[in-house]
Amino acid sequence: MKTRATAKGQIVIPAILRRKYGIKEDTKIVVTDDGDSIILKPITEEYLKKLQGSLKGKGALKILLDERFIEAQQNR
Repeated sequence: MKTRATAKGQIVIPAILRRKYGIKEDTKIVVTDDGDSIILKPITEEYLKKLQGSLKGKGALKILLDERFIEAQQNR
């Protein structure tokens, strides 16, 4: 599948993929740079349910708080 970027850098995700991944209006999407590609991951309720408990005992809360602190410093 192909799509084009607008002058503002916006893209259209094809309807078949929006349905498949449960992307609706206002769905948050994480954009990751993989070095040679861009990865889009929608943050849906289904995705969050799959993550529940997957990070237990791995220090995820500290990592999250550290990342939020860094982001807050960068946004000043």
